[in-house]
Amino acid sequence: MTSSPQAMTGRIEPLPLPSGPTVLAALPRLAEALRGHPIAPYAATSPPPLLPRVSPESLPDDLAVVVGTSGSTGDPKLAMLTAGALAASVGATHRRLGGPGQWLLTLPAHHIAGLQVLLRGLVAGQEPIVTTTASVTDVVRGAAAMDPDARRYVSLVPTQVARLLEDDGGRDALRSFDAVLVGGAALPPRLRSMADREGVILVATYGMSETCGGCVYDGRPLEGTRVALDDDGRVHLGGPSLASGYLADPERTDSHFVADTAGERWFRTDDHGEFLPDGRLQVHGRLDDLITTGGLKVSPRLVEETIVAHCPGVIEALVVAVPDPEWGQAVGAIVTTASGTRLTREDVREALRGILPGHALPQRVRTVPAIPTRGPGKPDRRGAADLLSDG
Repeated sequence: MTSSPQAMTGRIEPLPLPSGPTVLAALPRLAEALRGHPIAPYAATSPPPLLPRVSPESLPDDLAVVVGTSGSTGDPKLAMLTAGALAASVGATHRRLGGPGQWLLTLPAHHIAGLQVLLRGLVAGQEPIVTTTASVTDVVRGAAAMDPDARRYVSLVPTQVARLLEDDGGRDALRSFDAVLVGGAALPPRLRSMADREGVILVATYGMSETCGGCVYDGRPLEGTRVALDDDGRVHLGGPSLASGYLADPERTDSHFVADTAGERWFRTDDHGEFLPDGRLQVHGRLDDLITTGGLKVSPRLVEETIVAHCPGVIEALVVAVPDPEWGQAVGAIVTTASGTRLTREDVREALRGILPGHALPQRVRTVPAIPTRGPGKPDRRGAADLLSDG
């Protein structure tokens, strides 16, 4: 007889989380998870996760959630989040934002960003409003249904923000929130400027499943979170919201969760960044996304932001490495435009010439209807590389 995933893991229950308002029926089970009955959430439209066999004794005492990561490389891991870590994250978030309030859920609930919206509602004692889809119309309707006397929050990805800012009703909805958290991908400076002009309060969040979601807001760590950089600029994160490691994966746990000489635990991210003069953290992207062309390093995020800022009509850009017989790697870019007009390689290079160094100018460009994504708004760089190879 085939064992069920629950039997294989001893006491971790796979929990299907549907999209739309019916997900609220799962709130009592989420409350149980915080009291010591752990879950592994997954999309209700997908098969249950095949969790590895582990003994209950090997799990953290207050394990609450085992959540799959959704990185841009498609290499998922199962992060173990304790009730204590989740409580620390929820509390620090509400303190930074000015207090608990009502949340609008537009993201998939089985990913950490969506799950945290449900958990924040549980802790605040105020049921979230859940949209049926992530469309502009449904977000506007959801915002209108929220408690007018409560603080109002929503968590979005940059593409959602961009679409809402292009719509009259969407702009009004965004202005009704005390804070609009933006994560899943980098927040383009142009999008921030548009929001500022419209009186929309955006909060750029940085974090991952291994830190219970966002733990650095607008470049500054939440209460209790520690941030450090090593000699290579790799970002390390510490504090009470860290995961306990990866389920049944001691090798990757040991390589990513490390202790310093004082015994403090840190999560060794795959991102590189720098501290700005005012002390804020600026993340430049993943270390393995850096493009090395002719021995020179290129930051994809810098090129993406420059394309959006200086190429007329470009809405979004995603920059990746493409193989090059002479230079090893070259810069490739896929872009979306407001009118769907196709931009050529020459169009983009001419617009960026004199702004970026010559080795950072894209050698291959393709206009696409939409940037490929993986997970809740994360750019799919492998998918982008495939599109450039096909083109």
